[in-house]
Amino acid sequence: MGRMGRAAYNRMAWKHREAPLAEYPRQGHEPPAAIAKHGWRYHHIGIPTQVPRPGEIHVPRLHIHVAGFETSPCGVQWMRFDPDAPYPEAVKTLPHVAFEVDDLASALVGQEILIPPNNPSPGVKVAMILDHGAPIELMQFSQTQGTHGE
Repeated sequence: MGRMGRAAYNRMAWKHREAPLAEYPRQGHEPPAAIAKHGWRYHHIGIPTQVPRPGEIHVPRLHIHVAGFETSPCGVQWMRFDPDAPYPEAVKTLPHVAFEVDDLASALVGQEILIPPNNPSPGVKVAMILDHGAPIELMQFSQTQGTHGE
């Protein structure tokens, strides 16, 4: 930025339709705002694949095969989509990070919604948003489902 202050840069960025700088840019050692500010909790990473994985489970009503979630200590979930899977291309081709949230409706305010809220299984409400072009899954579990379950 040189001699230009943050406010002046943001005014210029707005005029030229560029994204303004964050009020306080994140430092390398700091957690992302989703965790630090919003209280979202990491749940899993979904990785699309076209190769069948050992132990994968087909979920016909969702048009997907999944593998790894139950046994991965880091929450890796492999996803292989059926040819007729009705999901946006970004979901079928890019990895996504999933966060557990307390209130899905509140978490979606101001977000670019890729897949609107839905119930893929009993006690679970999910939606997908885009963050910097990457799909992000937000998950809310009912009290009866408990947390960190799928």
